[in-house]
Amino acid sequence: ATIEDVLGDRVIEQTREFHHRPTSGMDPVTGQGASHTQLALCVHRAVVDVDVDLGLVKVVEMAAVQDVGKILNRLSLEGQIHGGTAQGLGLAVMEEIVVVDGLVKNPSFTDYLIPTILDMPPMKLDILENPDPLAPYGLRGAGEPPTLSSTPAVVAAIRNATGLALTRVPVRPEHIINP
Repeated sequence: ATIEDVLGDRVIEQTREFHHRPTSGMDPVTGQGASHTQLALCVHRAVVDVDVDLGLVKVVEMAAVQDVGKILNRLSLEGQIHGGTAQGLGLAVMEEIVVVDGLVKNPSFTDYLIPTILDMPPMKLDILENPDPLAPYGLRGAGEPPTLSSTPAVVAAIRNATGLALTRVPVRPEHIINP
């Protein structure tokens, strides 16, 4: 579904104000300049299936809208967005360093779970291209923003499906079975 399909005629308004330090463009010869601050704009929507008896969560669909600045390589860009989304999904439902009495109990990828291709749902992307005039080639970060917006999207979907006031990640089966 598109944002228009989801919102219909409803309007969402939000205003925030942020002032960062003064910056300047890069010198085209030296590649040097006052490093700039860049806003990363990315939103996600997640659809989940939740087995409330077993506490199991399956993310069945993700959608993302992201302003990437200028696209140089679409395939690479999409891979960055998919990868960042996978990291956020992992944080939402599986990745956790378990420490007991000062010892890490899951020190390897045998014990520390990360998403695999089997955990990734189909994903819809809506890529916005608004070049940043102060950035090299007009680029914006592509892989980092999805790591931030995908986690709360998955947790919000679980919360919406269960009605539980979830307050931590990852959301474990016991958080759903015994809230």
